[in-house]
Amino acid sequence: MADVTLVRVPAHLPWRGRARATAFGLLAGVVADQIAGDPRRGHPVALFGFAAGRLESVMWRDSRVSGALYAGVLIAAPAVCGALALGLLSRLPPRARDAGLAAATAAGTWAVLGGRSLSAEAGAVAGHLDRGDVVAARRQLTHLVGRRTDLLDEAEIARATVESLAENTSDAVVAPLLWGAVAGLPGLLAYRAVNTLDAMVGHHSPRYENFGWASARADDVANYLPARLTAVLAAGVAPTAGGSGPAALAVARADGRRHPSPNAGVAEAAFAGALGVRLGGRNDYGSHVEDRPVLGGDGRAARAADIARAARLSRAVTAAAAVACAALALARGWSRSSS
Repeated sequence: MADVTLVRVPAHLPWRGRARATAFGLLAGVVADQIAGDPRRGHPVALFGFAAGRLESVMWRDSRVSGALYAGVLIAAPAVCGALALGLLSRLPPRARDAGLAAATAAGTWAVLGGRSLSAEAGAVAGHLDRGDVVAARRQLTHLVGRRTDLLDEAEIARATVESLAENTSDAVVAPLLWGAVAGLPGLLAYRAVNTLDAMVGHHSPRYENFGWASARADDVANYLPARLTAVLAAGVAPTAGGSGPAALAVARADGRRHPSPNAGVAEAAFAGALGVRLGGRNDYGSHVEDRPVLGGDGRAARAADIARAARLSRAVTAAAAVACAALALARGWSRSSS
């Protein structure tokens, strides 16, 4: 039987010291992501995806039960690894323990965030449009969206890029930071597993309609609060992109629920309102076409110049989320140490 003391944070671990280490680690991880971005080879998320693909080949059945077991195994595994790391660190002397926790949290945060890569991909799309190379912009856009891009004009390319920036700022930045603040390293790793599984098997298709159901629902639950935090933060920092905070909140409230996703719609609507643009419309995914409701109907059509504005807004939301989630981690630690 495994030694359960390795996976339980001991009561003698000072909550304030742990909170400071977690908060510092979250901030350091954000800085590392903004400076270094994602590694070209051997990214931990890519390795997880490879393992998930191999396990899928063994566990796949056209069944919700099989899909739930698959998701449960793959979400629990990184969470347990994070808890094991905490258990091992708790055996070190106090200073080494806190330094180790900060370093582990920073490394985990860097591994699960995608802020710099997101802005870089969007910037590459904008660069092609600025040079008038719509064909190259369409190809670049395939790195950000799953829809067909080969027939999109400049306005539709801009719309798709802004939508991706909004959704992924919530999914790939705000959500992992919030889960890291709430549940530390295990929360960071488990959230990223949930989000990756949703991207892999959580979409509508004959193969995944049943098998991917649990992964999709887990992602909906995990992103519910982060999406709404993203909207609030986007409103707060909207002036950095020349936008309106009240408009961001108004459009998020009015249009967010109209989107097929209970979470992506909130983030996209907030960005639409903040930037004064109109998002949503027809998306061709090859196998099917979706006519999505318009978000920010009073806004104008997105233009190439709006991509840079959306990227600025995304970076500002990232900074605000880092500070807010670090503060939340500190507050939770002080609350627990005082109780």
